[in-house]
Amino acid sequence: MRRALPTALAAAFVVLLVALEAPVARGYNITRILADHPEFSTFNHYLTVTRLANEINRRLTITVLAVDNSGMADLLARHFSILTLRNVLALHVLTDYYGSKKLHQLTHGSTLASSVFQSSGRAIGTTGFINITEHSKGRVTFFSEDAGGAPPVAFVKSIKEMPYNLSILQVSSIMSSPEAEAPVAPLAAVNLTDLMSRKGCREFANLLLATPDVLKTFESNLDVGLTVFCPIDAAVRAFAEKYKNLTAPGKASLLLYHGTPFYYSQQLLKTNNGAFATLATDTHDKKYKYTVGSDGDAITVKTHLVTATITSTLIDQDPVAVYAVDKVLQPRELFKPEDAADVPADAPAASKKHKHGAADSVAGPNEAPSDEAAADNAAFRAGSSGRWLAASVAAMAVLVLAV
Repeated sequence: MRRALPTALAAAFVVLLVALEAPVARGYNITRILADHPEFSTFNHYLTVTRLANEINRRLTITVLAVDNSGMADLLARHFSILTLRNVLALHVLTDYYGSKKLHQLTHGSTLASSVFQSSGRAIGTTGFINITEHSKGRVTFFSEDAGGAPPVAFVKSIKEMPYNLSILQVSSIMSSPEAEAPVAPLAAVNLTDLMSRKGCREFANLLLATPDVLKTFESNLDVGLTVFCPIDAAVRAFAEKYKNLTAPGKASLLLYHGTPFYYSQQLLKTNNGAFATLATDTHDKKYKYTVGSDGDAITVKTHLVTATITSTLIDQDPVAVYAVDKVLQPRELFKPEDAADVPADAPAASKKHKHGAADSVAGPNEAPSDEAAADNAAFRAGSSGRWLAASVAAMAVLVLAV
């Protein structure tokens, strides 16, 4: 009997060890999933057009309330602008997981769920919250907090569930929300170099102006999604000698490395830690990437060589965000680790795809390179910590068995 407890403990350790070594779940792509359901093709199309597809793919837990083509036809007949359509559809994307089973196990039969419209900051007060209620005979309905007496929409069926990350549920029609349906003023055109020059990044703006092809790549992403990490003037001046030593393709890659072809608000930067594809990243390539995450209240951008901190926000207006950082981002593809604070290595020739601009650097609407990168990075971090913990557990198991 004296060995029964240690043996049981050892068995438990072995089970834990196996669990720790299990594969890490990969991300998902809402566009690809809905492509298998043609009755939602219009809904799927407008998730891409409004860039909500990227928002969904970046989230760790999400519920999508999909509407079939006939329901979307009723919405489109109202001739909303794309910006208003985004707000209406954002009401149908909940920032928590609700599978069909969870819908029928609500505490007190109802709950309030936050939508992407609410988390975007565009909803006034609580108008972006969705009331979920289970009625008699298992009927479940959804309605926005500002529905104003409009009838709720009903849960129809589950389309796809990936517990506890992604749930796609069909609802009977589009939810009513005067706040989400309100007209949205068109966004003013953004002049990147002028904005940078006026807000502490003049030196970096001058580098972009001196390389028109690179600037064109940045500008081509302004309407579809762009986040730029712009080094402040002091950082660029301190880096000037290294920049001079780069080849022309190396300079282009370095500048492109400071932009990513997706819009990231500060909230998304803080909550979506992981590897980011950049404008210098070829399609499906794992090069020219960095990680973004929180360090207390600060947001940091980490390459393999330097860690830069965001010092200010030049603009944060979907689909464009530009943040000032205190260091030039140095990719390992251009610099050796020992040269990060010294002299740069000879720059390798950039891929031919770079000169074609964003079309070759960014995946199409059915792809989500930044999400795959984030999943890879998360898997790496989880795998590394898991292997360390697994080794510790294994050692403990051996000690217990030896008792």
